[in-house]
Order: sequence, then structure tokens, then C-alpha cells
Amino acid sequence: MINAEAIANKPTLTGERIRLVPLGPRHVDATFEALQDPEGLRLTGTHQTFTYEQIERWCASREEQPDRLDMVIELNDTGAYAGELSVNEFDLDNESAGFRIALVSGFQGQGIGPEATRLILGYVFDVVGLHRVQLEVFSFNERARRSYEKCGFVVEGRLRDALFWHGERHDTIVMGILRSEFSSLHG
Repeated sequence: MINAEAIANKPTLTGERIRLVPLGPRHVDATFEALQDPEGLRLTGTHQTFTYEQIERWCASREEQPDRLDMVIELNDTGAYAGELSVNEFDLDNESAGFRIALVSGFQGQGIGPEATRLILGYVFDVVGLHRVQLEVFSFNERARRSYEKCGFVVEGRLRDALFWHGERHDTIVMGILRSEFSSLHG
């Protein structure tokens, strides 16, 4: 049974090196700055350009969203903004949701992504009660794909030529993880 309150209440989750905190107004500057990084935009396939005001409105509205978890990844020792993640598109009837994560340049390749992913998966499987989480990653982003596989995600399919980026087409890899798979790896 799904615990919808666990989604609406926006937890803070603390790991060994990082904590996940609800995205809010105090994160506007860091979020806006992250959206100016061309490499970050490429890795997420973000074609849209955002204004500061749009990011302000976005950050201000996250706490009132009962159907998604938008979280900031902060370092425990410094409080530095290392990126953000979201569990969204909750399908409560089928006990599933989507997942995405984006690290800020300079924080990649340090194990922060897998730690953040394991923290949020533990929460949505054990507290929210989900059965399945899925994500999409572009075929050129091998580092992210390996990170997801470390956390237990498996490739479920491929959307051919789904991204058109600077004149080239790229496949989208669909990956998923079940609660039982996560529990057997991280239980």
C-alpha cells in the first residue's frame, strides 16, 4: 500500500557524505547556475532556456507538490549544492514512479550520484511503498548508466533516435529497478 503522506511531507534524508533536502526558495541561485552549464544541459537533454524568474517560481512551488519529490543534493560537511534529483510521475495504482538526477559539474565521478540514488530509492521503496522505479538515460552518457547499474537498475529497453542534439540523434536507454532487486542489493 502506498503512503502518499510520505510523498507530500518532503523528508530530509542523510547519508554518509550527503543529504537530500527538499528543493525550495533558498536553492534558486544554485539551481539557476546549474542550468547555465552546457554539459549539464547536454547530459539531461534540456533544450529549454530558463529565466531566473522561472526558476524562482519553480523552487517556490516544490513544497506544495503532493505528487513528486524534488530534492537537492548537499554535501554534509560544507552544505555545498552538488545537484538535484526528482521522483515524479507517481502512479499510485501501479506502485511506480519515474526518477531523474543531475549533478553539478565538479561533483561527478565521486560516488555522490550513487549515494543520492540509493538514499532516495530506500525511501521510496521502504517508506512510500513503491514496487518499481524507472529512468531514462541517453546512450552517450555511459558514466550515468554505470552509476545506475551500481544501484541495481537494469536496462529494459531503448528508444531509438529519441534525442536530437546539435545535429546528431541519440538513443534513450530505459532502465528500471524493482523493490525486491533493491532490497537484495542494499537490504
